[in-house]
Parts: sequence; structure tokens; C-alpha cells
Amino acid sequence: MRRIAEALTAAPLELLEQTDTFFHVPRGRLKLRQIRGVGSELIAYERPDAPEPTLSDYTVCPCASPALLGEALARCLGTRGVVTKRRELALIGQTRVHLDRVEGLGAFVELEVVLEAEQTPDDGIRIAHELLDTLGVPTEALIDLAYIDLLAPLVPP
Repeated sequence: MRRIAEALTAAPLELLEQTDTFFHVPRGRLKLRQIRGVGSELIAYERPDAPEPTLSDYTVCPCASPALLGEALARCLGTRGVVTKRRELALIGQTRVHLDRVEGLGAFVELEVVLEAEQTPDDGIRIAHELLDTLGVPTEALIDLAYIDLLAPLVPP
């Protein structure tokens, strides 16, 4: 899959070492993402848990003090769990292809189609399916959960 992704992009794959700390929230998911050598951001998002491409609604906030923010969020909300991964990022057209090695889970591919203003969610689903076919990912291989849900099933704080 890495060779196919490299062949489809003009730039070399970018390596990102990420640690995502998830917090208990009443709706959606909230994570503090720290990327070694790059920076940190707080990401709140909602997306249906479904084994097919779906729309994700998210807000990203850059964070200058991740340790302090993480401490404050943990104190108020409780920490749900931590996902540590080594991500290789390929930009293929308007799609971010993530080749992930997730600690405790294994290897995954994740597609993030970034819609343009005139595009609909159906356009994004079509683009995702076309790229999944190109990458050789069968529909039955798709999963319906986020990495944190696979590592730490939801339990109350």
C-alpha cells in the first residue's frame, strides 16, 4: 500500500509521530494531539461510527502549552485513553492518506477527503471509494470505530 501511495503522489511521504490523549466528553470525541517536532492541537470532532466513508465535523485549535492544557482537561473531564501512532502522510489529490502504525493495534490506512466548497458529502464518499479501490482495500476491511474505541472501549469517567 505504501508503494501505491508513493506512486500516486508527487511528494515524498511525511512522517508524523503522534500522541493523541482522549478525554471523556458527553458528545463526540475530544483529543489533544501532540506531534513530535511539529506542535500540538486540540481537536473536537463528531462522526458517525459506521463501516463506510462518513462525514466528520471537526474543530482544530492550535495549542502552545499542551502539558498544561492536558492537565486541565484531565482534571475536569477525565482521561479516556491515549493513542500513540507513527503516521506516514501522502497527499493524493484532495485526499490525505494516512498509513498508520498504532501502538497496541497494528497497521491501518485512513483516508481523509478534504471537500472543496462546491462539493457535497456524496462527492467525498465517491472519491474515498475510488481511492480505496485504487489502494486495493476491500469494503469488508473497513472498520466502524476510532482507534481509541478499539483500544479503550467507552467507560464512564
